[in-house]
Amino acid sequence: MRIVAGKHRGRPLQGPSGDAVRPTSDRARESLFNILEHGKFAHGGLSPVRDVRVLDVFCGTGALGLEALSRGAAHATFLDTDPAALRIARHNTGMLGESKNATFLQADAAHPPRADAPCAIVFLDPPYASGLATTALTALAAQGWLAAGAIAVVETSGREDVTPPAAFTCVDERRYGKAKLTFLVYQTATT
Repeated sequence: MRIVAGKHRGRPLQGPSGDAVRPTSDRARESLFNILEHGKFAHGGLSPVRDVRVLDVFCGTGALGLEALSRGAAHATFLDTDPAALRIARHNTGMLGESKNATFLQADAAHPPRADAPCAIVFLDPPYASGLATTALTALAAQGWLAAGAIAVVETSGREDVTPPAAFTCVDERRYGKAKLTFLVYQTATT
């Protein structure tokens, strides 16, 4: 596992031992960021990742948030219930010299704490077949984690569907091997 692009391109990331954590593959991560940076989300040729806050939920190794930092995100918050996963994410962040741009929260995504600041991009990689994506998105929105117009990218198994909660619109869906990426946009009542 490695950082795919940006200032940390090619740098290795520590992975988990065992199968408790299922990191997003390099191929799927590269495709995800290509869609964000070069597809319909890139307004006027500008990457939506640059200079924004991102949230990596069910962060595991932290690969998605770290990829965003490598590509110019201003700050990443890593959220997971598993202290071992957060230790790996914290270690990987330190190895890349990104600790000053990161926050780590041991919390349940279905009952998150109140956000300090909203994020423009949210990555969710819940355990497959858990049904947690919709619940987590609803809770995160209620606690102020999503900025108006935020992009939420949800990874599920290829056989799972994500039911967008109220205020979320599905704008794209892609399959990569056994994984499916669903892209949602969050619209608050004021947008």
